[in-house]
Amino acid sequence: MRRLLTLLFVALALLPATAQDAPRMGPTRPAPPLPPASITPTEPRATVEADISTRTFEVTTGFSGHEIIVFGAIDNSQAPAEETGYYDVVVVVEGTPFPIVARKKSDVAGVWVNTSSITFASVPSYYAITSTKPIEQIAGPAVLERHAIGFRHIAMKPSAGHRGALKDFELAAFRTAVIRLKKQQNLYVTEPNGGVTFTGRSLFRSTIALPANVPVGPLVARTYLFRNGEVVSAHIARVTLQRAGLERLVHNFAFVYPMSYGLIAVLLAVMAGLLASAYFRRQPG
Repeated sequence: MRRLLTLLFVALALLPATAQDAPRMGPTRPAPPLPPASITPTEPRATVEADISTRTFEVTTGFSGHEIIVFGAIDNSQAPAEETGYYDVVVVVEGTPFPIVARKKSDVAGVWVNTSSITFASVPSYYAITSTKPIEQIAGPAVLERHAIGFRHIAMKPSAGHRGALKDFELAAFRTAVIRLKKQQNLYVTEPNGGVTFTGRSLFRSTIALPANVPVGPLVARTYLFRNGEVVSAHIARVTLQRAGLERLVHNFAFVYPMSYGLIAVLLAVMAGLLASAYFRRQPG
């Protein structure tokens, strides 16, 4: 009996501790919802699409110049309808590059003679630039240099034989002289403000005049879309200038048969001189 009472006492002593340690089975509080993932919608990237009014036109003996119209649109434009200046557009038209020799004349004993020269390996034969505003206000020199936009950033590298022969200031002087001569020939032109005009949120156009002395060959029209001083998109279109009529016939004959062309030119000059001499002899003194 004593042993039974002892076991019962031990069991009653352990019962409160067991109940205290038992897990509570009451209603559980629901877990707080997870915060929604921060989703930032990506804006569609603005791109520029452009074209030229005339892809091919003929150069004849009566060619007196031509106008090309570069027009295009900005896809996925983010510009508000009531705001202007959100984007900037620059159009650059380049002619076929050719090597060119620049010479410097100096006064030597009262006579102007060529004292130094440099050969540039590749210089655009024609260069025109139009923009929504002056390019210096659109982007910095580093960006313009990277894309060869503007007269100061035209790719004009000296040929291999002249590299390192001239100092930087001498090379800059030759570059300036070449650009100045090209401007005088109306082959390097830039339009003032309004060269590129917007006709809505995304539509734009620009008119570029080609002079009568523009070199015949392919032209490349590069259209750049700027936003906050950086190029966000670019597009390239091409124009072909080809000879036609009598000019094409004479040009092909001169290059295919240069000896015959030279002889015919000399004979025509001699005949013209003889006819002029005979005409003036018959005139009364």
